[in-house]
Amino acid sequence: MEMAQKGREIPLFTMVAQNERMNVQLLMERVATGQIVIPYNNHHQPTKPQGFGLGLSTKVSASLGLAADEDRLDDELFKVDEAIRAGTHAIMDLSTAGDMDEARRAIIKKVPLPMGSLPIYQAFAEAVRTKGSALALEPEDFFRVMERQAADGVDFMGLHCALHSGLLTTAKDDQRILNLVSRGGSLLIGWMLYHGKENFLYTMFDRILEIAKKYEVTLSLADAMRPGAGADSMCRSQIEELVILGELVKRSRQAGVQIMIKGPGHTPPNQIATTIQLEKQVCQGAPYFVFGPVSTDVAPGYDEITAAIGGAMAGSAGADLLCYVTPAEHIGLPNAQDVYRGVVASRIAAHVADLAKGYPGAEYWDRKMSQARRDQNLEAQKTLALDQERLSDFHSNEKPFCKKCEKGCAMAVAGEYFQELPWEC
Repeated sequence: MEMAQKGREIPLFTMVAQNERMNVQLLMERVATGQIVIPYNNHHQPTKPQGFGLGLSTKVSASLGLAADEDRLDDELFKVDEAIRAGTHAIMDLSTAGDMDEARRAIIKKVPLPMGSLPIYQAFAEAVRTKGSALALEPEDFFRVMERQAADGVDFMGLHCALHSGLLTTAKDDQRILNLVSRGGSLLIGWMLYHGKENFLYTMFDRILEIAKKYEVTLSLADAMRPGAGADSMCRSQIEELVILGELVKRSRQAGVQIMIKGPGHTPPNQIATTIQLEKQVCQGAPYFVFGPVSTDVAPGYDEITAAIGGAMAGSAGADLLCYVTPAEHIGLPNAQDVYRGVVASRIAAHVADLAKGYPGAEYWDRKMSQARRDQNLEAQKTLALDQERLSDFHSNEKPFCKKCEKGCAMAVAGEYFQELPWEC
């Protein structure tokens, strides 16, 4: 942020601007004001840096990590490979078990993209391992974990800094169907209730800013009150927390620390645009990193689809980064195939959003695919397909191209009449 505010055109800005078809001066202006963030920890220096925010293409993030002591790191690294192969723009390590330091360092070494984490997960897991209970966690334990992760090269961190004791009363009065679904948020609330103390991520936010600035970590402030059911969307506690998030955005920018906001979870279609617009207004245009959002609760096993529908709507309304949702959401932990499918579904949603927002090149991509279909150019279609391997699999049996309609092909029947008409309109 400081380099952008000083007008210093560093190679990082040039690279991101070129990739995004944006004027580099406009990019720098928006980085300077916080409307665009470029997560880039100098201890990682991703070779494929990404920008998230106003005027940039809608991005996708994939989450994975060790969930049990018996989980194999090789399996998680394979999921990383699958996520990258599917075209993700960021990776989040959400490990809560096993050798979390080893897993994070191995993932950072492998990933050329921005890498994120939720340090509170590791802090509570280590408290259980070393002290016998998550309730034994002390604030200094968390800050040691946060700094260790930052020193390893984590580019952005999810933190529940807007959670405070007043929200507990509000959330109880809301009488939500699913109460709390945020894992980090529920752990912190349990700690707060047990000790009768305020959330240290909220009271010690200046300490967080110090570490973030030291290591150039982008903050991704998460909403502990995010709805886990469509009926709970836009309840009072969710909105109250968003107001606090807006205040923390101001403090972060004043400290020269990049920041984006994460939310909102399950959101019915008629509330998605309003939710995005509210975040943009309350949080002064901070990039919005949305979890899904899951647009209906009735399709377990297909939530990569329900989230893709919600993600396309959210992105069209101004969301900047889509956290993928896999078919295993609400059922179990995703395998490598689930990860791949989740990323592809979110990328489709992101592209639909880019079409709606008029992002440069999005319409051109669709037009080129239409021309390739008109010409029955299979190789061009394979090259242009969002999931190239999927299209190739359909034609791997060496059958003649497109036997579906035989001699009744709609394009061929009237083709001679229309072929003289200009395709480019």
